[in-house]
Parts: sequence; structure tokens; C-alpha cells
Amino acid sequence: MEKDNNMSIIKKRILGILKYSSLAIFAFIAVLPLVSVLITALKSNEEYARTSVMSFPEKINIQNFAEAIKTANMGTAFLNSTVILIVVLLVSTIIGTQLAYVLNRFKFRGNSLIRNLFLFATLLPGIAMQVSVYEIMTKLQLINHLYGYIIMMCGTDVISIYVYIQYFENIPQSLDESGIMDGAGYFRIYWSILLPLLKPAIVTSCVLKGVSTYNEYYCANLYLQDKTRYATVATSLYTFVGPLGSQYNMICAGVIISLLPALIVFITCQNQIYSGLTSGAVKG
Repeated sequence: MEKDNNMSIIKKRILGILKYSSLAIFAFIAVLPLVSVLITALKSNEEYARTSVMSFPEKINIQNFAEAIKTANMGTAFLNSTVILIVVLLVSTIIGTQLAYVLNRFKFRGNSLIRNLFLFATLLPGIAMQVSVYEIMTKLQLINHLYGYIIMMCGTDVISIYVYIQYFENIPQSLDESGIMDGAGYFRIYWSILLPLLKPAIVTSCVLKGVSTYNEYYCANLYLQDKTRYATVATSLYTFVGPLGSQYNMICAGVIISLLPALIVFITCQNQIYSGLTSGAVKG
């Protein structure tokens, strides 16, 4: 009996060592690129050219950050990205929550078909539809306009819709019935009763949608062609890329600057993010 207990203790210790070792290895792999970017951002052009990416700078060059902001016009880029984020998140949240409310609370013919069509839409590569999308944007004269890009980005992604639907399933329908008995209409029930209860799911979806919108480069570069007026954070970093070479130390400085807002938002809202993911994943 004692021998079995000792074997069980040894197995638990081995499993614990393997678990924490794997976590440490994956954490190191995840952090290593960020460390390399930070080290490169603190080097001058000459030092970057003659040293490796992981060698610490001989002299810390903070001037790279100020020069990156000025040369890449990151002030305008941050302003444009902020306007895009606010409008896109607001519109996509309203559309996504209303659509999830209808699909979850109302049972009608075609409900399952609509859900399956959304699922089918995720299988279509977005790059394959850019020819038709570009033609539509051209005919509507939405190319090289910030509002045109915002309209195109306001489409609610399927992941957010399913997060909202799963969260609605955890909210008892007795709340809807109580609102109806008090004389509230469907929109009043959605706006005053159900929408405030979706706060964790909304935060989660906004973070997922916000990160993809904030980091989006292909469509921003394609549809916002005037980079002096309509540059975003993602497109502004390519100021230091040219046919004669790339200034990677300046690019890394811009990357660090662009990471700070997203990092602050994640640290501030991480409890709501985790709560929204777990609540949306479990059906009550």
C-alpha cells in the first residue's frame, strides 16, 4: 500500500514538472519576439547593422520612439484608428446583439438556416472576395474615404454573434416575460433589460473585434490610399520600408508604441474578457 502511494506521489510530481516546464517553454517562446523587438527599438542604425537582434544595446537610444512618431505621422494614425475603432465597435455591437437577440429569442422558419449561413460564411476566405468588394466600393465612391472604410469594417464577425447567442441562452426568458407583463415592447426589453446583462460578452467581442480592426493592414492599405490623411497605425509602420532597405529599429519602435494602447486595454478589461469567454462557452 505504501509503495502504491509513493508511486502515485512520484507520478504527480513528474506530471507537475512536465506541466510547469511546458508552460515555461511556451511562455519563453511567446515573450522572446517581444524582447527582441524591444532590444532592436533601443538601438541606433549603426549599432543595429553590426550587432545581432538579441544583443543588448551599448547605448539606449530612446530618440527612436520620438522619431518614429514624427516620421510615421503616428499622431494622425492613432486619431484615425481611434475614430475607426469607436464607430466600428459601436455599430457592430448594436448589430450583433440585436441579431443574436432575434435568433435566440424568436423561433421562426429559417432560424437554423440563418445560423448555418453565418457558419458557412466563416469558411469563405476574405481575400477571395476582395475583387467583388473593391468593385462595389468603387461604384459607391467609397475608396479613399475614412467613412467608406468604416462602413466596410462595420460588418459583425460571426464569432461575436455566437458569443452573444450563447450568452443569451444563459439569461432566463422569465425576464422577457416580466417585461412584457409590465408593458414593455421587444426593443425596450432588449435595450433596458437584456443589453446591460451582456456586458461581459460585449467586452469580449469588442476586444476580439477591436484587435482585428486595430491590426488590420490589407484593407486599410487598399482602400485608404492617401497615407498622409488616412493613415492607420498598421499602415504608418510601413513608412520605414522602402526599396533601398528597411529601418527595422524604427519599425520596432513603432511596434512598441502601437502595442501600448492594446496592452493597457487588455490589462484593464481582462476580468471582463475572461468572464465573457467562460460565460459564453457554458450553456446554463
